[in-house]
Amino acid sequence: MQTFTVDGMTCGHCVAAVTAELTALAPGATVEVSLGDGGPSTVTVDGAVLTPEQVAAALDEAGGYTLVGTPGA
Repeated sequence: MQTFTVDGMTCGHCVAAVTAELTALAPGATVEVSLGDGGPSTVTVDGAVLTPEQVAAALDEAGGYTLVGTPGA
């Protein structure tokens, strides 16, 4: 399982867009998003190993969201 911190997500539409992009990148993986209350959100990917570069590209495609810091494992 990997956990990523993401900045710029503010609503359910953001969650849906990020979930769709990451699921397309890693079919079969489980993607869960915990929307931050006025701050960064947490995205967890289980069932796939993604590089920070892959996640950053998917976040950009989903709507210009940004990866913050180094992802946890």
